[in-house]
Amino acid sequence: MASNPHRGEVLRWQSQLVLAFTVLPVFAALLVQTLGFSWIAPSLLLEGAAIGAGFGLLAWGLRAATPGAALTGPLFTAGFYYAVPGWRTVLWPLFALFFLTVSATRFGRARKEQLLVAEQRRGRSAYQVAANLGAAALAGVAMSLAHFAVLAPILGRAMLIALVAALAEATADTLSSELGEVLGGEPLLLTTLRRVSPGTDGAISMAGTLAGCVGAGAIVLLSVLILPLSWAEGLIALAAGVFGLFFDSLLGATMERRGWLNNDAVNFLSTCAAAVCGAIVMMARS
Repeated sequence: MASNPHRGEVLRWQSQLVLAFTVLPVFAALLVQTLGFSWIAPSLLLEGAAIGAGFGLLAWGLRAATPGAALTGPLFTAGFYYAVPGWRTVLWPLFALFFLTVSATRFGRARKEQLLVAEQRRGRSAYQVAANLGAAALAGVAMSLAHFAVLAPILGRAMLIALVAALAEATADTLSSELGEVLGGEPLLLTTLRRVSPGTDGAISMAGTLAGCVGAGAIVLLSVLILPLSWAEGLIALAAGVFGLFFDSLLGATMERRGWLNNDAVNFLSTCAAAVCGAIVMMARS
């Protein structure tokens, strides 16, 4: 979603806060695990570090991430791997998110440049990575900590749902905005249903919304096939992800348009809303 550049500079502190709020807990959790206070085998710790580094280099090599993002992404990637280690890992939905969002961002770039809504060619920044993946990474940290809690099975399942829901929302948000700007024609503002120009904060289109829902569905489907998730739990994650998608548009149409929040804060809060929604429903169901 395009934002006013001047407003983005004024509210840069929100992006910095999101980065700190997500990176520091994940880094602390990884540090504790590396020092040996972990239920994860040392070999798996090395695997997670290697996979994270490789993923960061890939993103940077494809110019899908800035150097800062190429450092933040691997940190989160290792955290995801430690949450569910082994080959049946959360990394598969994460890689699917990466492929879908990078493809959607590059789709119809000439048209987006005409509309002045195209992403910068240097790739996503560390702020954007934290805004889109931070909530899921925090859920992964909570999953790791849940192994030491009395209610470990219940908390672990709830956090897994929260993680998948956050990834689904992040995918849905990017696909809905990136594809909607090209395929959706003149969108509507969510709060008034009046037609606005593409890239307007809080604007939605039928094509963009459908693309977002399909993207969220793809992440959830892959998660159900790979992770220890039932179809019912997958539906909870999908519903929470779609809820987060519309919550994002609502924040964009209200608080972002008024200059109270920047785009990174909106994205982070929306993924948090999806994660919390999924976790609450899962806990209530248990």
